Amino acid sequence: MRWDRGHQSEDVIDERGRRSAAGGVNPNALFLLFRFASRFGWKGMVIATLLTGGVLYLQSQPLSTDTGPGDDEARQFVGSILDDVQTTFAEQVPGYRRAKLVLFTGATTTGCGYGDAATGPFYCPLDERVYIDLLFYDELSKRFGAPGDFAEAYVIAHEIGHHVQHQLGTDDKVPKGRTALGASGASVRLELQADCYAGVWAASAARRNLLDVGDLDEGLTAAAAIGDDRLQRQQAGTVSPESFSHGTSAQRSRWLRKGFDAGTIDACDTFAAAEL
Repeated sequence: MRWDRGHQSEDVIDERGRRSAAGGVNPNALFLLFRFASRFGWKGMVIATLLTGGVLYLQSQPLSTDTGPGDDEARQFVGSILDDVQTTFAEQVPGYRRAKLVLFTGATTTGCGYGDAATGPFYCPLDERVYIDLLFYDELSKRFGAPGDFAEAYVIAHEIGHHVQHQLGTDDKVPKGRTALGASGASVRLELQADCYAGVWAASAARRNLLDVGDLDEGLTAAAAIGDDRLQRQQAGTVSPESFSHGTSAQRSRWLRKGFDAGTIDACDTFAAAEL
């Protein structure tokens, strides 16, 4: 895809290489960990920590507002996509507030508590920031078979989709705890809507001739690669719909495509959909 090389975003906070230490229990972290505890199943400890309430937060450093040094291509790509995505949503959401995106290595402090690379990219509504360890992109390409710059851009657009939901109050529809899980549960509906929002941004990028042939297919492949059914089958050999949190591979790619075809967030009301 076409993006602005050399782009420097004021909304990217580069904390890569910084170290943090674990501290005490932060109940706000439960909201964050619930959202991604069953996401990939990479570390059973994450789920166990959630269920026991023993969530650690990082207290060695305050949240940074320093964008930090560095002009490497990875940061430039993230910043370019981030700014493009947010400009797109600002056109559809009155009074849109721009989110920050934090690049980190391994683990980091967040407004929601402990942030660990093992969970994958995530959005914290309490500080309105997206957090990404860029090693996730290697996992996406090599482990999940979803390479390509548009696949990486889709991840950013999905997380900013959660920021849109937060501003619109949509995340208030998701109850805290296990009751939100399930094949048609509120958590799945929230995640599929974020996929749909990513498709809305992709439609805008396509209208502006920023996409290359095959870019949308990269995004659809990435969405399908991290569906609950595929991840559970890879990890445990079985599928448990009652524990779904993000939607199946087919659902994730379907709602990404739906947003792309419609080009407007009004088409992304997963909470009103009888069928996902």
